[in-house]
Amino acid sequence: MSDPDDADDEVTAETAGEGDRSPVLLVRGDREYLVEPGDEMGTDLGVLDVPEDVRPGDALETHLGDEFRVRRLRGPDLFHHFERTGAPMVPRDIGLVIGETGIARGDRVLDAGTGTGVLAASMARAGASVVTYERDPEFADVARENMALGGVADAVDVRTGDVLEDLDGLEPSSFDVCTLDTGDAPSIVDYAPTLLVDGGFVAVYSPFIESTREVVTAAREAGLSNVTTRETIQREMQFDDRGSRPSTAPVGHTGYLTIARNE
Repeated sequence: MSDPDDADDEVTAETAGEGDRSPVLLVRGDREYLVEPGDEMGTDLGVLDVPEDVRPGDALETHLGDEFRVRRLRGPDLFHHFERTGAPMVPRDIGLVIGETGIARGDRVLDAGTGTGVLAASMARAGASVVTYERDPEFADVARENMALGGVADAVDVRTGDVLEDLDGLEPSSFDVCTLDTGDAPSIVDYAPTLLVDGGFVAVYSPFIESTREVVTAAREAGLSNVTTRETIQREMQFDDRGSRPSTAPVGHTGYLTIARNE
């Protein structure tokens, strides 16, 4: 699978000397600000003018003399800096979706339940072109702004509406992957064999086990193969002078991920 940030490296190399308008991060200690070249940023540390030709690694000073370092925006930063319309999918779960489905350059992805758009943007940064559906018009507008902020507006088509009501407008066998984070996922899974190419994948993210079971049933009845569900859990480790052990904080459960294949 290609590195999700390879495309950014190529763009940086091709546009070196031309001025890259992609947003950058300004970092000082534990502070991070996402800004676009040419913008002005004001904080309690002073006002900072970001040059049009700003580059990662540059050092910029506010008018009060406080220095910020410039860092290139990377995929996980989207989770922290996109405007939120709800709880976005966390980076580790996005990694599972991309890793389990093999999303890469040239793939076409159908996504339902855009929300903040972190998953759609991450898949676009991996090289895919994404058509994503969001029912709430205000949420869809925020997602479009986030796509522009993430530098993937050309690769992500944010559509306002319900994908089930737009099936006639979708060409059969035109998607390599279908990603779903929506309550009516079982109904959309029914159409996966029609929407997906041979060997294409469905990835469904569900917060509740009841809806996950419905997804699994729908996938099997639709004739999809290799239907697998995993609970996504992560446990942080602690290292100190006394020794090493798992954190005593609650185990980091986020949801259930179901993967199935069209073949």
